[in-house]
Amino acid sequence: MNTPLSDLFAQFNNLRVLVIGDVMLDAYVWGRVDRISPEAPVPVVTVNRREVRLGGAGNVLLNVQALGAEAIACSVIGTDMAGDQLRQQLLERGLNCEGLIRSESRITTIKERIIAGSQQVVRVDTETDRYISDTERTQLVAMAKSLIPDCQVVIFEDYDKGVLSREAIAEITAFANAQNVPTVVDPKKRHFLDYEHTTLFKPNLKELKEGLKVDFNVDEPGELTRVVDELKTRMQLSGTLITLSERGVYIDFNGEQVKLPAHIRKISDVSGAGDTVISIAACCVALRQSPLRIAGLSNLGGGLVCESVGVVPIDKNRLFDEAIRLAI
Repeated sequence: MNTPLSDLFAQFNNLRVLVIGDVMLDAYVWGRVDRISPEAPVPVVTVNRREVRLGGAGNVLLNVQALGAEAIACSVIGTDMAGDQLRQQLLERGLNCEGLIRSESRITTIKERIIAGSQQVVRVDTETDRYISDTERTQLVAMAKSLIPDCQVVIFEDYDKGVLSREAIAEITAFANAQNVPTVVDPKKRHFLDYEHTTLFKPNLKELKEGLKVDFNVDEPGELTRVVDELKTRMQLSGTLITLSERGVYIDFNGEQVKLPAHIRKISDVSGAGDTVISIAACCVALRQSPLRIAGLSNLGGGLVCESVGVVPIDKNRLFDEAIRLAI
């Protein structure tokens, strides 16, 4: 049975959500191009301004916080200047850094975009995808276990940058299950099949096809259901939420299967929509909402953020007003 929407949105404020995964920095350099370099046939960008934002799992933290919940970061970052910037970004936004581990042997991921006018000229990634050390993995798992008992849901936000490994995923999931704390997963390719026994697994359509190494016609009745059944059985999942881009979402959870169409909107930017979807879904799972409510609110939130340019967290008040209007 679903909670009345006004009560549900108020209950979001009481949640503590642990976000485990790859936290990174998104850096932006804006400028203009007036000439070509004499050194090489490339544009010279004269810089007007710079900005640093939270990226990767950081955007999930911001979305969880925007819903009113306490978002707790659990990750491994470097002791470099970028790591200092990242931690400062978290603190300035009032996010809980209790689970942040600093590594002297690891660089902090930065994705830097050089933009001239409205055109992205180049992206420069400073990163590593090698796994954290065994010692750091032991620290990460111990940190997660210390925080999980006081949380209502765990989000695995995996960007394949090496913070999460098969061993860490298995240990943390088993502990969360023993504590009756649900686990919600946003997977990437390297560990797609490693999230066994999790509560709600949220790949997009491309990730689903690549993860299972299958191809199928999503518009053919029964094909999506068949593949999702295979996924749930193979990984022993409690449920799945598949985002289908312009086709909407499909959820198979607690014995119910629901497919919802996408909301018709003026799409400005799809960046970050998946982060909004998993944040809303996780909070709804924590509060034991129905599959229809989980899919409906997540689908709505993902559509709303696509109307904004750039990566932005969900506007809770607007989400509530739209959900009331649509009787979700």
